[in-house]
Amino acid sequence: MFFKRYRYSGFITPISYGADLLVINLFAYFLPINFEYPILFHSYLTLAWIILSVKNRFYEVYRYTKVTNILRLLFNQFVFFFLILYAFIGFFKQPNMSRLALGEYFVFTAIAIFSIKFLNYVLLMKYREKVKGNMRNVVVIGKNKKTDQLIDVFKERREYGYQFMKQFSPTDPSFDIYEAFMYIVENNVDEIYCSVSELKNNQLTEFINFADNNLKTLKFIPDNKNIFSKKLTFEYYDYIPILSLRDIPLHNPLNSALKRSFDIVFSLLVIVGILSWLAPILALIIRLESKGPIYFRQKRSGIDNKDFYCYKFRSMAPNDNADSQMAVKNDMRITKVGRFIRKTSIDELPQFYNVLFGNMSVVGPRPHMVKHTNEFANRVDKYMLRHFVKPGITGLAQVRGYRGEIETDIDILNRTRFDIFYIENWSLFMDIKIIVQTVVNAVSGEEKAY
Repeated sequence: MFFKRYRYSGFITPISYGADLLVINLFAYFLPINFEYPILFHSYLTLAWIILSVKNRFYEVYRYTKVTNILRLLFNQFVFFFLILYAFIGFFKQPNMSRLALGEYFVFTAIAIFSIKFLNYVLLMKYREKVKGNMRNVVVIGKNKKTDQLIDVFKERREYGYQFMKQFSPTDPSFDIYEAFMYIVENNVDEIYCSVSELKNNQLTEFINFADNNLKTLKFIPDNKNIFSKKLTFEYYDYIPILSLRDIPLHNPLNSALKRSFDIVFSLLVIVGILSWLAPILALIIRLESKGPIYFRQKRSGIDNKDFYCYKFRSMAPNDNADSQMAVKNDMRITKVGRFIRKTSIDELPQFYNVLFGNMSVVGPRPHMVKHTNEFANRVDKYMLRHFVKPGITGLAQVRGYRGEIETDIDILNRTRFDIFYIENWSLFMDIKIIVQTVVNAVSGEEKAY
């Protein structure tokens, strides 16, 4: 997640990718390798490096990653890169290519990337340790040998970037779980570490629900209790094992960068290819039918529950209830042209500007009015999980029929269920599938598109 409070490390992976690809291509350009087709060779190297990086998880280096793990990543990456590099000669029949120069290129590239990787690792560690930047506020729930060891890690390994705030002991007679919740909220705690052995099942459930509904990261110090019904992420902080309850794909910087790149390209295609000529036509029609602005601007809840202005073509006559009342069937506020553009979802097209600006995505949970977000957060368990990612112009819930007016609690419950499924199972292929289904639905017409 790129813009979460204090989390600037989301930029590290894209920058590292760019730096490594620059090194790979610059050495190939300046060293006398004697290849015949420069564009083919550079494209081959770039594509091979990206595929290997994804396969080997080369850029998945976290604040608690050990040096030995980085060495393993480097070794795996360059073993395969060496094989792919020399395979170019046979694949594309390059008899004049210098094998010796190719070997020199490999050595220089390996040394350069080794140096960049370790320099980046050391500088980040020093930055967290000395400057105390990019910190995470953490609390520990539990008082035992393992929790004390973990707290020692937080205090002694300052380069990890964890700011230990407070320890709560559930076995203490004065322990109040709601006081712990209040402390976490009031002190902007980012991550909660729970010792499972000291919590009852109902307390575990309360911590899980609290973390979900307040956008906090919840992790467990494991023991033999039966809470492992999900696929959990297993990590080590020094020698302390930690389990993370929810692994969100878009919190991975590479996935986040991939989705953002797709959003930028797709939004530019729509803005240049459609809005550039459609917007003036609609502006004229909307203004001729009724007085008021061409675009409708409304505050909605975005990523991390931060408000942003969502843009649409105005489809209603100006009214005082626009920011509090959803459109309903046969809504008298909707104009004639508004009824058409809502039925075809054309009114949503200006949101591609929101996508380009970075406060929305093409696909994601649909953003709700701020008033309705506050209402649903109190009525629907885990509703706030929707705000772990950017809201979307369309989403899985919408293509499954849960769009528009929320008539009963079942509508918002199912919408939330599909949104959470999307967040926990995101893939670029899923985004493309949802976009195609959205276009099909818009052409064929939807029952709740009013």
